[in-house]
Amino acid sequence: FHIALFEPEIPPNSGNIIRLCANTGSDLHLIEPLGFALDHKLLKRAGLDYHEFANVKTHKDYEAFRTETTANRTFALSTRGTVNLFDTRFSPGDTFLFGPETRGLPSAVLDTFTTEQICRLPMTETTRSLNLSNAVAIVVYEAGDNAGSQTVGSVPNLTVDARRASCPHRSKIRDAAKLSTITAIVIINDGYTRGSPAAEP
Repeated sequence: FHIALFEPEIPPNSGNIIRLCANTGSDLHLIEPLGFALDHKLLKRAGLDYHEFANVKTHKDYEAFRTETTANRTFALSTRGTVNLFDTRFSPGDTFLFGPETRGLPSAVLDTFTTEQICRLPMTETTRSLNLSNAVAIVVYEAGDNAGSQTVGSVPNLTVDARRASCPHRSKIRDAAKLSTITAIVIINDGYTRGSPAAEP
């Protein structure tokens, strides 16, 4: 899969997502302007030593991103979306576009998508949004499970365990995401399965 961050603002979030992409074989696209330098210490700290294993590409703006990527399909993630992520079918190679932490995707960007391409994660009505890196992790793993693939991400025939075994830094590798991210995935999937209020779009 491809993960695209539109004008991300907070270095630790992007660092966590770099780590996630390295562990899942997903490609990461950073759409400028960024709210930080790529050598920011907090970005590196959150990404640990995973930067060398992640395929990260920057694009000067949204139009450049659209021109320079050739993904199968692109989906936008927004609290303004009306399509529940868990009701959508995905395929390996799909791209997921996320907005900046404080603003979300602007209307000008959302207008380039059809209604069916704008997904939202289920949340309670009294909350505003999920943490960006948590949201990305939920989407990547749900899309991988949804697509019915035995691999995670866009690396064919290479499971997470195999990728870890071949990694020279495998002694440092623990989980693909932080405990809080894994907890969020379990809670949302369990809530959606049980039909709880938290699972409503």
